[in-house]
Amino acid sequence: MSKEIINRVANSKIITIDLEDYYPQGKRHLLDIKNWLFKGLVLKEKEFRSSVEDFDWDRFNDGYVAVICSSGAIIPTWAYLLIASKLKDNCIINIVGDLDYLEKHIFSDIINSIDFSNFSDKSIVIKGCSKKNIPIDAYSQLINRLKPIAKRIMFGEACSTVPVYKK
Repeated sequence: MSKEIINRVANSKIITIDLEDYYPQGKRHLLDIKNWLFKGLVLKEKEFRSSVEDFDWDRFNDGYVAVICSSGAIIPTWAYLLIASKLKDNCIINIVGDLDYLEKHIFSDIINSIDFSNFSDKSIVIKGCSKKNIPIDAYSQLINRLKPIAKRIMFGEACSTVPVYKK
């Protein structure tokens, strides 16, 4: 006598959100501008503008760019704006900050663009295991968007979750 195996997880009305599904393709780049400074510390406008003009911006096509100055030099705001104006034509997103900040920014944009109207009064599982680099901050932002509308929020896998919120 054999019993039919029923997948209760697949048949449940729980919605699973996997941030990895939203992970955008595109290479992440770190642009360190210290080499465009005199002795790595002083921005000389003429030389800096020349470095920006001569740089091969095409290397960032369809990528994401984080701009830093690792030498700790004080960089005027206009210099970052000049770089951003060049990057805008080549990359998807550019920010001033490190690669971790770039990932947070990317996911902030993604989470803010998701239409959660179908999640109202639903039980939601936020999938926890990921092969991609999902910033922890993205999960926090996701909770902030879901909590006002969800009935219940859990974290983990559908078969093994940790309760996070219940209305």
